[in-house]
Amino acid sequence: MQLDLELLRSFVSVVEAGGFTRAGERVHRTQSTVSQQIKRLEEDVGQVLLHRDGKDVRPTEAGERLLSYARRLLSLAEEARDVLRQPGGEGAIRLGIPEDFAAYRLTKLLGTFSRSHPGLRLDVRADQSKNLARDLERGELDLALYKRAAGEKGAIAVWPERVHWVTSKSHPVDVDVPSVPLIGFPLGCVYRAGAIHALESAGRAWHTAYTSSSLSGIQAAVAAGMGLSILSEMSIQSDHRVLTAKDGFAPISKTEVALMASPNASPATLRLADRLAEFCENVQAKAA
Repeated sequence: MQLDLELLRSFVSVVEAGGFTRAGERVHRTQSTVSQQIKRLEEDVGQVLLHRDGKDVRPTEAGERLLSYARRLLSLAEEARDVLRQPGGEGAIRLGIPEDFAAYRLTKLLGTFSRSHPGLRLDVRADQSKNLARDLERGELDLALYKRAAGEKGAIAVWPERVHWVTSKSHPVDVDVPSVPLIGFPLGCVYRAGAIHALESAGRAWHTAYTSSSLSGIQAAVAAGMGLSILSEMSIQSDHRVLTAKDGFAPISKTEVALMASPNASPATLRLADRLAEFCENVQAKAA
């Protein structure tokens, strides 16, 4: 099955506009043409993609799954056109970084690198580490900095990560509760797995108190006293209190940050990898 980019463009427009008429205005098609395009797309994928309730239109579960792929395919097509229009340019680098690094000083480094390479297109995505590792393996990223279990093989460079249990400074959770309320990222997160493993190894019962794919959401839930979480040192905020072994919560020491590149990484990608490696080395030295 080959997906038609024009059909995908109309599908994304319908979802974003919330209806066929407004979507038609975006893609310069009539309402009936857009409706026919969506019908063709649904026939191609063999799934109903949109719930139609009068003038209100929203994606089905299958539509939500397709939506992220559609946006990425359209973005990649646009990127290819931009690169071909600038034959003298250096191309593009698709970089994936964890959210806590995106909120830290790494944005300054990337800005400096981008300005020093005006012919290069830098496409940066902040996401959960499991998604970054998956997309690098699929060839959808050129370079990725992500968290993983310590001791895994294959990386340009790795750095041990300092990860601590945290609670609220103003509204601390009772550490002796029968069941520990756990705050964390969704299933598959290396932090979540580490927290659960540590609790179960200690014979502690636990339950999920708050789950979020957003780092800021987790930080806020901890500060509000909704439960305990584990965070890297750079993600711990002033309204958090670090728990120690005396509290019954020793630091988690089985994670690391890995810098990985695709097998066919370009010279520009490897130059950026050098800058990222230098950045991580400096962070490690200051934390030591």
